[in-house]
Amino acid sequence: MDGSMVGVVSIAQAQKMADERNLDLVLFSPQAVPPVCKILDYGKYRFDQIKKEKQDKKKATVLKLKEVQLSQTIDIGDIKTKAKNTRSFIQEGCKVKVTIRMRGRQNAHPELSMEMMSKFFEIVSDVAVKEKEPVLEGRNVTMMLAPIPTKK
Repeated sequence: MDGSMVGVVSIAQAQKMADERNLDLVLFSPQAVPPVCKILDYGKYRFDQIKKEKQDKKKATVLKLKEVQLSQTIDIGDIKTKAKNTRSFIQEGCKVKVTIRMRGRQNAHPELSMEMMSKFFEIVSDVAVKEKEPVLEGRNVTMMLAPIPTKK
């Protein structure tokens, strides 16, 4: 088969053409009017499809998610340590979820957690962008950071 179109033929005639060449009649779009079929070696076609899917998987970038936990009462030295770890995660290409879990009386002042998130972001803002702003979810405040997109 040279890949040329045969035109509109009956199913019996198409199957006969496929049998003469020892190939398969494969239905590609059954919803089309008339339905579109191709005469090809189905085993080779499936092999090529699987090979192509594997190549696509290799090319796809898998983003990992890392988590950094802070607290409302964290000291500046500890923030810098957490920021250094976050920097290394982001430079590896990972996304980082920053979480503050509020306990007991801390729940009465969620604005302190929001301030802590903004301070933390200021430290890492040269390598990261906010993918998701800090959000209060129950007793947790979470924020998503991602690497700064690079132009290709």
